[in-house]
Amino acid sequence: MKDLNTEKVWVQSWDDVNEHRQNILLFREIIAEGDDVGDDLQQEVNLLFKSVEHLEFKTMLNDSDDRRNALITINAGAGGTESQDWAQMLFRMYTRYCESEGFSYETVELQYGEVAGIKSASIEVTGEFAYGYLKAENGVHRLVRISPFDSNARRHTSFCSVFVVPIVDDEIEIDLNPDEIELQRFHAGGKGGQNVNKVETGVRLVWTGQLTNGESVRVVAECQQERSQLQNREKAMVLLKSRVYNLEKEIQEAAKAKLEGTKMKNEWGSQIRSYVFHPYKMIKDHRSDYETSDIDSVMDGDLEEFIKAYLMSTRE
Repeated sequence: MKDLNTEKVWVQSWDDVNEHRQNILLFREIIAEGDDVGDDLQQEVNLLFKSVEHLEFKTMLNDSDDRRNALITINAGAGGTESQDWAQMLFRMYTRYCESEGFSYETVELQYGEVAGIKSASIEVTGEFAYGYLKAENGVHRLVRISPFDSNARRHTSFCSVFVVPIVDDEIEIDLNPDEIELQRFHAGGKGGQNVNKVETGVRLVWTGQLTNGESVRVVAECQQERSQLQNREKAMVLLKSRVYNLEKEIQEAAKAKLEGTKMKNEWGSQIRSYVFHPYKMIKDHRSDYETSDIDSVMDGDLEEFIKAYLMSTRE
């Protein structure tokens, strides 16, 4: 049913393009007969170009995981309150982006800083091609600004890491040995009323095991936003399997790159974008070289051009 619905979306997109084409032909015939419909014709031409561009953009999302939902994890870097405030700014940016794209989202984990901002957050994003779009945000995001927390108004540089992984579903089997999973309970701070203060509803799952390449890893997933411990545990297990699945996917991609004799770009842990608020205003993506001085729109979630530029830069 998912495959069928996806195909229906593609057919509808093509029908929209074809409708604009037919309208253009019709307006040209009307103009040839002497009527002035030039403005209508130009409007249809603009819509046609926009529809074709959108369709071409979607053709770049051809990876098997691009259609999946996504999990965004934001972690503040070294720097205390500065980085934690930057993490909260990114959290707001991504939630605004989801709203503008029509994606639904849910905060499954959130740790507030001692003074301001957040230490970490995990957002589950649901929508068509959610992972395909948001995978462009993987990496370290750098902020340069005059610190609002510095009484001397000095310029500070802050870093936050953003990890985006596809969320696994019933189509993918991830078998984890229960003996290798540690269950930790804690008092949650999410919804649920007084119950969250009385019962340890928050759940953290820690898997310590080996990947297919023999590497020993420790993977952590937690959820504290559901009303019961059982619901949080089920959600945390999905997130844990999603993170393990992504690690295995990276192993396969690295092996494929080695076989093809190419060197993979390591987006994980690398600085992908700089947000400069002072002494000038500029946001630049270091992978695609796309940049803009409209920092307000970007921080309000307008990431479309950055995502598009990144996907175009990775297109073979």
